[in-house]
Amino acid sequence: MSVTRDEVLEALRSVVDPDLHRDIVSLNFVKNVEISGGDVSLTIELTTPACPVKEQLKSQAEEAILALAGVAEVQIEMTAQVRERAEPGDLIPGVKHAIAIASGKGGVGKSTVTINLAIALAESGARVGLMDADVYGPSIPLMMGCVDERPLTSGGKIIPIEKYGLKMMSLGLLLEDGQAVLWRGPMVAGTVKQLLADVDWGDLDYLLVDLPPGTGDAPMSLAQLAPLTGVVIVTTPHQVAANIAGKSVQLFRRLNTAILGVVENMAGFTCPNCGETSRIFAGMTGNELAIKTGVPFLGSVPLDPMVSKASEDGVPSILAYPERQQAREFRAIAGQLAAQASVIAMTRGQEPVGAGV
Repeated sequence: MSVTRDEVLEALRSVVDPDLHRDIVSLNFVKNVEISGGDVSLTIELTTPACPVKEQLKSQAEEAILALAGVAEVQIEMTAQVRERAEPGDLIPGVKHAIAIASGKGGVGKSTVTINLAIALAESGARVGLMDADVYGPSIPLMMGCVDERPLTSGGKIIPIEKYGLKMMSLGLLLEDGQAVLWRGPMVAGTVKQLLADVDWGDLDYLLVDLPPGTGDAPMSLAQLAPLTGVVIVTTPHQVAANIAGKSVQLFRRLNTAILGVVENMAGFTCPNCGETSRIFAGMTGNELAIKTGVPFLGSVPLDPMVSKASEDGVPSILAYPERQQAREFRAIAGQLAAQASVIAMTRGQEPVGAGV
């Protein structure tokens, strides 16, 4: 006697998403259950292709079904459909998640983190955009190796530059080389709005926005203008950096913007000769800052001179040196970031789409 679909679904209720704290059946992740004799096949549709526990969920589902009497073989296809926060009248209607990357002070590698997280999300199969909102010092065109490119326009919209699988737009692509920018508050707000509304971003799963450092006009304008899923705070293990990053957390909380987590950049240095890891800076770590402010800790990126070299060469370090620890950490952090975005979408009452089982 072959197993029934109800028995399969009941078995799968033991598989719980560790981020959403609900089983994959009630979350409507289980699709297309088919049974032929002792063979069971189905699809598990996750909330992001960058899900950090994808293989874990697949393994648990296989074990749960194989434990049923009469089951000989299980085939599970893992897919993803990014859940979005619906905001009628958006400046960016085709973007499912707009995520700001912020820092309390300059020099912490915020742009480097933004670029490499965007690449990591795109590598997972997500559709990703990169917006350089650092109107005072737009550095992303140089770090992405497209400083000489200029965007085109179509139908009154600016068409983003496409590089390394990302759609990208920066004020730096609209300025002459070496041109200085002098901004007053209202001009900053207007420019941020234009970079959102006047660019044809199309349909994206994630738009990562690199903010200027600090708690000035650009961060506040973005938080007030754009339907942000949340913000990521980048810090380094310096006491000053951590203290100012804490102030950024408080700013975005006052603006009712969710804090998706803290990323620590320039953490321990691993000697390429002996393999020993040394802590170069003695200040508050990213994990300590996350605990102090009560927000998730997304991970640490090691201090690696190759990251800086890659930026100078105009190639994201995750692509230039994909086997180094920094690349592995960026991918892991991107998974945690995607998971936090999914939690925000689901807890805002956004139910999974699809016909279900």
